[in-house]
Amino acid sequence: MSKAGPILVVGREGQVARCLAERAAARGAELVLRGRPDLDLINPASVDAAVAAVRPRAIVNAAAFTAVDKAESEEASAFAINETGAWSLATAAARAGVPFVHLSTDYVFDGRKPSPYVEDDATAPLGAYGRSKLAGEIAVRAVYPAANILRTAWVYSAGGTNFVRTMLRLATERPVVRVVDDQTGNPTSALDLADAILTVLEGPKRGGKLYHVAGRGETTWYGFAKAIFDGWARRGRAVPQLEAITTAEYKTAAPRPANSRLDCAKIERELGIRLPDWQTSLEACLDRLAEAGDR
Repeated sequence: MSKAGPILVVGREGQVARCLAERAAARGAELVLRGRPDLDLINPASVDAAVAAVRPRAIVNAAAFTAVDKAESEEASAFAINETGAWSLATAAARAGVPFVHLSTDYVFDGRKPSPYVEDDATAPLGAYGRSKLAGEIAVRAVYPAANILRTAWVYSAGGTNFVRTMLRLATERPVVRVVDDQTGNPTSALDLADAILTVLEGPKRGGKLYHVAGRGETTWYGFAKAIFDGWARRGRAVPQLEAITTAEYKTAAPRPANSRLDCAKIERELGIRLPDWQTSLEACLDRLAEAGDR
C-alpha cells in the first residue's frame, strides 16, 4: 500500500469510524472521516467526488444501516445503504486501485449452528438487515474481488448507540431490566475492531479475503448486561435488578439468531490478529464512561 494519502473512512458519526480516528492518531496514521452530506452512499456521484477529492491510500466502509428492527419496515433504505452504497464505494476503490475494507455482520447467519461460525459456513440471514448486509458482501466481492470483508458482532464503545450505553441508560430509568438469555455471541470493542482494521491495512497486501473478527470469548445478552452492571456497581454506581428472559418473551420486529458466535481463528492464523477477551475490553470501556461521568 502506498504511503501517500490518508485512509478514507466512510461513516463519520459511527462508533467504529470514531474509534478508527482515535487509533489512527495513536499510530501516527493520517485518516479522513467522511459522511453525509459530503459523501452520501446512495449517490454514486457523491462517492466518486469524495474519493477523488481525498485521494486516499486505502478506504474503509464503516457506514451501514444498522437499525435491525427498523430495517423490517424500511428494507429499501437498508438495501440502498448496505448493498447499493457498498457497491458504489467498492467501485470507487477499485477504480482508484486502493485497498478496501468492508465491514459486515454476524447477522448473515441464521444462528442454528451449534458451534461458532467460520467464514465458509452457509449464510442464511433471518431478517432484512442481515439480508441487506449479505447483499453488500456479494456486491463488494463482485465489483472488487481484491476487497477485504470483515464480519464482526455485538460492537460497543464509550460513544454512539450500542448495548453498553443502552444498559447504563436503562440503569437510570428502571428498577428492573429484563434481558434475553438465549442468544449467544461475542461482544466486540469498537476500539479493538479499529486496531484490527488498521493492522489489516498496514500489513502485507492480502486482498480478496473474508475474515471473522470479534472479541474473544462468548456470552449471552444477559451475561453481557450482568458484566456491565457488575462493573458499574464496582465503580460506585447504582444498578438495577437484572432479570433473564427468553427470546420468546421479548418481542421484536426482526428475528435474531440464537447463535451469533464467530470463529476468528482464520484472521489470527493468517494475520496474527487476535482481539482481547471481551471482559477486559468491557472494563476499559466502563472506565472511560465512568471518567466521563465524573468530569
